[in-house]
Amino acid sequence: MKGKRGLVMGVANKNSIAWAIARQLSAQGADIAFTYQGDSLLRRVKPLAETLNSDPLLLDCDVTNDDQMDATFKALEDKWGKIDFLVHAIAFAGKDQLAGSFVDNTTRDGFLSAMNISAYSFVDAARRAKNIMNDGGSMVTLTYLGSERVIPNYNVMGVAKAALEASTRYLAADLGPRGIRVNAISAGPIKTLAAAGIGSGRHMFRFNKAASAMRDNTDPAGVAGAALYMLSDLGLSCTGETHHVDGGFHAIGMPVEAAMDEASGRES
Repeated sequence: MKGKRGLVMGVANKNSIAWAIARQLSAQGADIAFTYQGDSLLRRVKPLAETLNSDPLLLDCDVTNDDQMDATFKALEDKWGKIDFLVHAIAFAGKDQLAGSFVDNTTRDGFLSAMNISAYSFVDAARRAKNIMNDGGSMVTLTYLGSERVIPNYNVMGVAKAALEASTRYLAADLGPRGIRVNAISAGPIKTLAAAGIGSGRHMFRFNKAASAMRDNTDPAGVAGAALYMLSDLGLSCTGETHHVDGGFHAIGMPVEAAMDEASGRES
């Protein structure tokens, strides 16, 4: 990644997957700019960014605000002229939308908000990023298995992630002629700020650890390594992909009985 420059959107704190990716990219020589939303997140993001660069480029950006989105990519252009990569790690749904019945608890406003912030924001960022991205660049977003299968309490976020993955494929087709690759990483559950908002989160972690092929929770370093592959020249010819980094959980059709007992706390 030496000599490459790009934007990471979505670092919330030191436990963020986006931060693990940023550290890996920086370790391989990349120059990174970060977005944040509001002063409270700036106070978290700035000290982290300063560990990578004494004078980091930090950009206040609400992805639902067109003026701020325009200003973010204009600042990147003014600073660097061109960029080589984009990391999109932004998702949101109201806590009231992430518990209980999907059909009963999903409101119109909640649905539209989740789709806007979690799916459309990637399309919107990609549209702006492509205008200042070098041919041969790369974009990566983060998704989760709840887009493909029903996960209790994931609800409207699963629908939004499904839209995000479909958007990834369409973006890949549009930008492919310029050599710009667009991929998604489907990470297993990781204890992040976003995960804390999902009801029955503890059960999710227990079950994933017990039922995954590797019988372990997902390591953020593994997600960061996958992102490095996709964002660097190592990932040439890989585009339109949703790559699972979840210890093999996605490959398991039916966990063995002992794993079910472990997840539920029962003795075999």
